[in-house]
Amino acid sequence: MCVETITQLSLKVFFFFFFFFAAGDFKGDVLIDISIGPIIHHLYSAQGCFKDIILLKPTDHCIVEVKKWTGKRTGAFDWSHTYTVGTEMAENSVHGEDKEIGLREAITHVVKFDLDQENLTGPVVLPQADCLVLLTSILETISKDLEDFVRNFRKFSKLLKPGGHLLYYGFLNGTFYMVGGDKFHVVKYNESNLRSILSNEGFIISHLEVSQRMAESDLCDFDSTVFCIACKE
Repeated sequence: MCVETITQLSLKVFFFFFFFFAAGDFKGDVLIDISIGPIIHHLYSAQGCFKDIILLKPTDHCIVEVKKWTGKRTGAFDWSHTYTVGTEMAENSVHGEDKEIGLREAITHVVKFDLDQENLTGPVVLPQADCLVLLTSILETISKDLEDFVRNFRKFSKLLKPGGHLLYYGFLNGTFYMVGGDKFHVVKYNESNLRSILSNEGFIISHLEVSQRMAESDLCDFDSTVFCIACKE
């Protein structure tokens, strides 16, 4: 994606999650994270709040890359800079190395999901989560249109137990993004669409924050980002 998506948005995501989990109000046994790439930096602050963190990924490549990091293998991407920069800006003194060790231990499963299957994870049966994370435009990217977006959200939301919390981060009013000269479609939706979808699917929104895009780029056309916390009735 564009430079803003890679840098500024990564820090935004880190801060949202850092302050959400730092409050200590949301804890439980299981957190399930569904994001489009092999990213883990947003989960540093979650590892002290949940016994098990389960990552669901759309491709085998994502799984391989994540397992390189969890296994400290050669060629694994170094995410330590995200924690260092984020905690320095938040004036937090916890060492990133300790957080990395804790997160590696907390990630118990990295599983591929398939929305065409009745059970998204095939033969792997997962426990329902206390917290479900949908991040980095996963729904916008894998869905064909807004109706498909809703169907896919409904399938993901079944992974969350009643009373559990949803953390959602996505892009509003976008239609495409570019990677290496290739153009990829994303589903366009706005804040009103998101509020309606969550309400119709049995979620109560406790926090929703929209941030306008600051940098211009011809590599993507979304106009704002949205961070939402909602409870499943």
